[in-house]
Amino acid sequence: MSGRWRVHGLSVEGYRHRQSGLPCQDAWGHADAGTATVLAVADGAGSRSRSDEGARLAVDLATDRFARRAARRCPPGEAVHKLLTEAFREVCEEFLHRTGEAADDFATTLTVVVLTPAWLGHLSVGDGFVVLRAGRTGDGERQFHLLPRPAAVSEYSNETVFLTSPGAEDRLSTACVLDEGVDGVLLSTDGLAQAALGGRPPVPNASFTSAVLRSLDTPGADPEGDEDDLAALLRSDRLTALNADDKTLLRAVRTDRTDRTDRPDEVDRTVGA
Repeated sequence: MSGRWRVHGLSVEGYRHRQSGLPCQDAWGHADAGTATVLAVADGAGSRSRSDEGARLAVDLATDRFARRAARRCPPGEAVHKLLTEAFREVCEEFLHRTGEAADDFATTLTVVVLTPAWLGHLSVGDGFVVLRAGRTGDGERQFHLLPRPAAVSEYSNETVFLTSPGAEDRLSTACVLDEGVDGVLLSTDGLAQAALGGRPPVPNASFTSAVLRSLDTPGADPEGDEDDLAALLRSDRLTALNADDKTLLRAVRTDRTDRTDRPDEVDRTVGA
């Protein structure tokens, strides 16, 4: 994952929030720490009164705490899982310290990606997701890979897990990816799940993911216009019909990208019991 990364993020309020005048309850952020880059998205619980603040706080804490640890040298493998889990623990402790007895009012999910020259680390609690762009098929088509997601609370439940949920650390999903061919990363909250993923089990929607990463590969001459176009897409009737929730798209692409077609992904993961 060596090289420089161009990063862009955007959150827009969903149809229901626009209709009721409520703020967007998603948040995103990124931070650079030496040769490492940290990306984070969060989705505040719609039923909680201060979840928009919770999402912003979670992202701010995550980009800070994960960047501090990612700045230190860490070998790939189990050490990465430990780094991710310890950083998450620090985020939770500070989150609960700052929100106090009202912590449940700030409930939010959290998804983090750490990009370093040696490895890509991923941690998620809740229903956010991450898609990687790496390699090509035999026909030359770009390949996209969905990283492991936390297990559902139960087979028959639509519940998700938040930073403030009891036993949240036991519901974590972490992954360490070793693949120099990764040249694009997409993080999102569940508001874009129906657009970006499909099938059972879910797999990336190549046309959607390819388009939104390609537009960052070759940005236009008017960055504000590009952002307005992306915001219009996220608020479009087509995507709203799929999901009326808030939507967040955080993208990173390598600016020194070279095509690699012959390296398979190697994904090592540890999911909490």
